[in-house]
Amino acid sequence: MMPRTANEALLEVLKRNIDKTFDEATIEEAVSNFQLLTLKKNQFLVQQGEICPYFCFVESGILQHEIEINGEAITTYLGLRNTFTTSLSSYLLEKPSQKSIKALFDSELWVLDVKTFRNLIASNAAFQQFYYSLIEKQICLIDDYRIDLLTLTPEERYKKLLATESELIKQVPLHYLASFLGISSRHMSRIRKNVK
Repeated sequence: MMPRTANEALLEVLKRNIDKTFDEATIEEAVSNFQLLTLKKNQFLVQQGEICPYFCFVESGILQHEIEINGEAITTYLGLRNTFTTSLSSYLLEKPSQKSIKALFDSELWVLDVKTFRNLIASNAAFQQFYYSLIEKQICLIDDYRIDLLTLTPEERYKKLLATESELIKQVPLHYLASFLGISSRHMSRIRKNVK
């Protein structure tokens, strides 16, 4: 059986995040460097204290980013289908990760090791532009998330998530969502009952 090549979704995401001046061949060359990695439910992409080996595109499944504080696992981010994720400082600087990333469900990922990633940044202008566009968007999302934690009530944060990520709410177990939103599971249950 022939190994799968990177899928159309990955190609489309790259195209959407770069300008129209790049030819198809340059974009396809970047995509052809990604390798398929399958994670089973609860399998780790990286565990806290290890070096994160991959930058990845989530074709299917959901990846949970978590940190452990005083013996409690706190969800800091959820990598959804058709998004990119990694433990960035660990991956780029090749240092131990401060967080773990695991599959909440069986997941298919398209991944780049750091050597391939650096070669693409240096040699493929389409990928370079895509990556910088992605980083800009992520910085904006992180900024919005921090402001939401400080300015919105738990109920308002839940309503915002419901409006922007309704699929996430259907797929992700309650305690992970509660942790991600900075809400106790008990409070989250009350909010869910009150918000339709």
